[in-house]
Amino acid sequence: MASMWTFALARLAGILISGLILGLLFGPVWLWLLGAACLYLAWQLLNLYRLDRWLRLRSQIDPPNIGGIWGDVIGQVVRLHRRKQFHKQRLVQLYRELRRSTAALPDGVIILSSQNEIVWFNRQAARLLGLKRPIDVGLRVDNLIRSPEFVHYLHGDDFATPVVIRPRVHSELYQALQLVPYGVGQSLLLVRDVTRQMRLEATRKDFVANASHELRTPLTVISGYLDTLADDPSIDETWAGPIKDMRAQAQRMNTIIADLLELSRLESTDGEAPREPIDVPSMLERLHRDALASSDRPRQVSLDLESDDGLYGSLQEIESAFTNVLVNGIKYTLSDGMVRMRWWTDAEGAHFSVVDSGIGIPAEHIPRLTERFYRVDGGRSRDRGGSGLGLAIVKHALQRHGGWLDVQSTEGKGSTFTCHFPQQRIWHTPLRAAARA
Repeated sequence: MASMWTFALARLAGILISGLILGLLFGPVWLWLLGAACLYLAWQLLNLYRLDRWLRLRSQIDPPNIGGIWGDVIGQVVRLHRRKQFHKQRLVQLYRELRRSTAALPDGVIILSSQNEIVWFNRQAARLLGLKRPIDVGLRVDNLIRSPEFVHYLHGDDFATPVVIRPRVHSELYQALQLVPYGVGQSLLLVRDVTRQMRLEATRKDFVANASHELRTPLTVISGYLDTLADDPSIDETWAGPIKDMRAQAQRMNTIIADLLELSRLESTDGEAPREPIDVPSMLERLHRDALASSDRPRQVSLDLESDDGLYGSLQEIESAFTNVLVNGIKYTLSDGMVRMRWWTDAEGAHFSVVDSGIGIPAEHIPRLTERFYRVDGGRSRDRGGSGLGLAIVKHALQRHGGWLDVQSTEGKGSTFTCHFPQQRIWHTPLRAAARA
């Protein structure tokens, strides 16, 4: 490059020297020097025109054959253009490979912006959710998928577990949606068809419900005979211990079957719970009295009623949920421990919590607590008479009321189970508040 500039300066110097010599020989020096400079300028402008014309018509004409510094500039432009073409072809090839690979995926993929707007989606996502390109690109995904469960999941902060929805009303199809954050504020929404799994789950639930119904009658007969044998004075005393154990196991089986039937009833009931007014403070006072009357309760069981409001819902389901949460706290708290019930309302809704100073729950088990028959410690739970269904019942009962269960726990220090309800479910009871005042 330096040699080219040296050659260009030498050429300019040669033209000016030639003009100077001609001026000394044939006339005014300045006139010949001006003429030489204009000739050099005209030649440079001609080369600039040829370069500009080639740049504008690069795909139609060959590069001009110009020597010197202009030829070097044209050579650099040609190399840059070839490099750009190479990278462009490579990017196009990668994009085509990406489109082919995403089209072959069995799951739907949607790219979302930081505002949850659709940036791109593959063919499977369009098929599963009924999206259309380019109409739906740029729209917020929660405006297109109007499931309350999905909206709550999208605006939450726990994306480890997918949310299962029905994308269309009265549809028999089920989709599992999971959000995967990446980059700066962007995220992938993965969509999977889980209709087959949900149907298998429904079949399993039907089988459990039917089996529970069939077992209930013979178990009632067995329990009746065992009660009769226990009260019969003519039975040998050596059978007292075995009969007592059989009665305890029969009672435990009755409890499991009752929980299974209640859970099956909740799962098989579509839609929201009815909107019957429930006097929650009175119900909690009754639960508190029952807890204090229990022989195996912790040393301290307290109740804090910070609101006189109640709920709109099903009394049976709410009482079952609150009882299971309370029993769960009492069951895993030592005799010298503490269990505190609390009921309050605020701008976000109504809340019922049970705080205990029990054994606590390891963090890795908390996401699975509401699964059927899931136990953190199977042996210890059986010793305490747990069926593994209580929190599953709580979860489904709360979902029927638009609520959810929050669990906070530290192993060895205790747990806090909180039932949250939306504002729409609060039943304001001014008469009760006036009576208490």
